[in-house]
Amino acid sequence: MIDLKLLQKDFDEVSTKLSRKNVDAKLLEELKTKNQELKEAKATYENLQAAQNSMSKEFGLYKQQGKDTSELKQKVDANKIKIAEAIEVQRIKEDELEKIAMAIPNIPDEDVPTGASEDDNLEIKKVLTPKEFAFTPKEHWELAEQNGWIDFERGVKLATSRFSVAFGMGAKLERALINFMLNFNSKRGFAEVSVPAIVNRAALEGTGQLPKFEEDLYKLQDQELFLIPTAEVPVTNLYQDEIIPKEALPIKMTAYTPCFRKEAGAAGRDTRGMIRQHQFHKVELVAITTPDESDKVFDEMVACASDLLNALELPHRLVMLCSGDLGFGAAKTVDIEVWLPGQNRYREISSVSNTRDFQARRAKIRFKENDKNLLVHTLNGSSLAVGRTLVAIMENFQNEDGSITIPKALEPYLN
Repeated sequence: MIDLKLLQKDFDEVSTKLSRKNVDAKLLEELKTKNQELKEAKATYENLQAAQNSMSKEFGLYKQQGKDTSELKQKVDANKIKIAEAIEVQRIKEDELEKIAMAIPNIPDEDVPTGASEDDNLEIKKVLTPKEFAFTPKEHWELAEQNGWIDFERGVKLATSRFSVAFGMGAKLERALINFMLNFNSKRGFAEVSVPAIVNRAALEGTGQLPKFEEDLYKLQDQELFLIPTAEVPVTNLYQDEIIPKEALPIKMTAYTPCFRKEAGAAGRDTRGMIRQHQFHKVELVAITTPDESDKVFDEMVACASDLLNALELPHRLVMLCSGDLGFGAAKTVDIEVWLPGQNRYREISSVSNTRDFQARRAKIRFKENDKNLLVHTLNGSSLAVGRTLVAIMENFQNEDGSITIPKALEPYLN
């Protein structure tokens, strides 16, 4: 959640920064109105409290001087009722403001390029040169079916569209990739954790998926529990409502989880193949750190995900997202896009984001410094999406006869 104190201090400046993220002007106007109403409610309470303090002093003097206090007592009692009412009005206005604020995205960093959509994203660099094929490369779904690795029809039979079943070497490669990624990340200082794939509403509110993106989540019937859309949710919330000793930071973690997304906002996109599935495997990086270490840890996470692709010999590029393409909770994001020769284009395989103190404020994650409780910074990133990595291996390591060569880095994981 954005800093409401900052908002109250300089609403116009915060609004200007949020406008770079294509925030609805009506929502900002409503936020401004509620902010003003809260200011007025606070002023009313403070004036009433000041009057109460003044009358209390006067009451004491009356008693010392032996004056009749009955009329003054009536005023004091009446003012107490007004104070109680003012406190309740202030509470209601705070709740109304917070409800709207929960729907406001994070403020983009100053160095994030201004833009409206993914077309305005900024390429940072390319890593590895895509292979030139002596034949027309096939797309992954054709290779998957030809090699018997992925069965899309049986996935539909078991569930619905955008589910698939991995067989034989396809299933083994998924498992190999998960183990390879976890080991790689562990060697980079990210401690492995294993977390639930089901979380409560508070956890999803803490990382910003709720209330805005509820339609994209799978909810358990008659329970306030949800299947996770990413390991970012349970791993970040391991420290929900905790105060962490500063010397324990940074905390760097990696986790494998299945992930579940309805992708309600992506109807008609990538309906064929494994690019956009309702259930998929992913290895995640999560970091909790102090504000002054935040940028350093961000660079470490981007390097970790990029180096992992390098180890798999997969060409990719790093892209800085523009303000209009940033995710809801992100202040800054670098996407890593892998080259897919079958599609003749780069596609996102990892997204590393710094949320600054946005999630920490919602989840109440703090650290202690000089007897003060301060908000941490939280970061997250895919390292990597397993299905998309498998797609990249199939397309980049395909042979003319349709067979697929296994990357050398994965050979130890396949016996």
